[in-house]
Amino acid sequence: MDESYVEELAKNSVSLQKASLELIESVSKLTERIDRLLSLFEEAAKNIEMSELKEPLAHKLDELLEQNKVIARGLVLLEKYIRERPVTSGFQQSSLESRPLPKLL
Repeated sequence: MDESYVEELAKNSVSLQKASLELIESVSKLTERIDRLLSLFEEAAKNIEMSELKEPLAHKLDELLEQNKVIARGLVLLEKYIRERPVTSGFQQSSLESRPLPKLL
């Protein structure tokens, strides 16, 4: 009776060791694949940073910024012109100043 238990324990121990070894190998392969995937993502991030896609976008944003500056300067000059010009039309300066809107019924 004792020998059968010992043999069964030995078989179970060997099976457990084999399963543990397979698990360790699988985890090792998984770790390698994750490392490769991480390297791929890192390389992709580097390529995106240096890609040509970023340059045209930055150039277009610079152009928009310059356009906005020109528009803002034009609006300031227009406002200055309107405030400084002599009143020759039927409007008085006081009529151009801001007033509260009338209440609607």
